[in-house]
Amino acid sequence: MSVNPTATADDPRFARGVALFDQGEWYAAHDVLEDLWHETSDPERRVLQGLIQIAVAQVHLQRGNVRGATILFGEGLGRLSGRADPDLGLDLPRLRERVSQRLKALQNGEDPDITLPPLRLLS
Repeated sequence: MSVNPTATADDPRFARGVALFDQGEWYAAHDVLEDLWHETSDPERRVLQGLIQIAVAQVHLQRGNVRGATILFGEGLGRLSGRADPDLGLDLPRLRERVSQRLKALQNGEDPDITLPPLRLLS
């Protein structure tokens, strides 16, 4: 079953996943968004996967797995970098900027204490 691409942002699971992401509930956000991801097709699927990978990178970072966090931040950033990808009502440019800063800090062996911005559903 594939969710209608235009309906992805209207799905209640999407709003729940975004809220959990914004609250720093990384694992729970991953779970909710992954359920939706399984039913979605590209290009929305790619955006959801990027968000999921960033959430899991945060989990790795919290658990002290710097290597895993670095890999997943890079993969998530790559999936969110498509210019033609839909923003699904999210502030993706700001998220990409902060994830990029966090990734560079990790790659340089620095403290990645860079707060991720809220995804905020844009009106």
